[in-house]
Amino acid sequence: MIAPFPFATEGQRIGLLGGSFDPPHAGHLHITKQALKRLHLDRVWWMVTPGNPLKKRGPVEIGRRVQACLDLVDDPRILVTDFEIWLGTRYTAATLQALLPRYKGVRFVWLMGSDSLASFHRWKDWNWIMETVPIGVMARPGQQLTALGSQTARRYAQYRVSASTAEVLPIRKAPSWCMLSGPMVDLSSTQIRTSSDWDVSKA
Repeated sequence: MIAPFPFATEGQRIGLLGGSFDPPHAGHLHITKQALKRLHLDRVWWMVTPGNPLKKRGPVEIGRRVQACLDLVDDPRILVTDFEIWLGTRYTAATLQALLPRYKGVRFVWLMGSDSLASFHRWKDWNWIMETVPIGVMARPGQQLTALGSQTARRYAQYRVSASTAEVLPIRKAPSWCMLSGPMVDLSSTQIRTSSDWDVSKA
């Protein structure tokens, strides 16, 4: 059982990693721990979403995905949440609009893989997201150059923070973003679904 909304205090540096986690895997843990270390975060919240509006295929039932995340997480600084259900939101912008007033003074950083940055301009109200919270982009195998050439990266090029000073990102005013590269884990939820019986039953 998890609390509807995690506890956070003013001044804390919290990373938000949203996704379907269908299923969660070692790659999620790897980028989370990289973000904790490189951005000097106090916590990272895994936001298990009801579904991804950009994907036609629906995910496994959220309770099963939440439990799989809880079983996988091995660091007390990583908190699993399902508050989009409680907020009744499906899009990141709507979630942030509902979430930020609840946590005044908390320094949030939106975390995403470089594959997501490449398609970020397709997200609903993506400009508003970019100009509301700092964004930490975690490099993924084969995606870094595509991400850096994306519409979002080009439009906000002047607001990019050097990876060598990534720890300042949570205290920077948006728009502000950073690409974090380093050792990578070449895993994806899609690969795991196709090579296992994860979604044989969606119940």
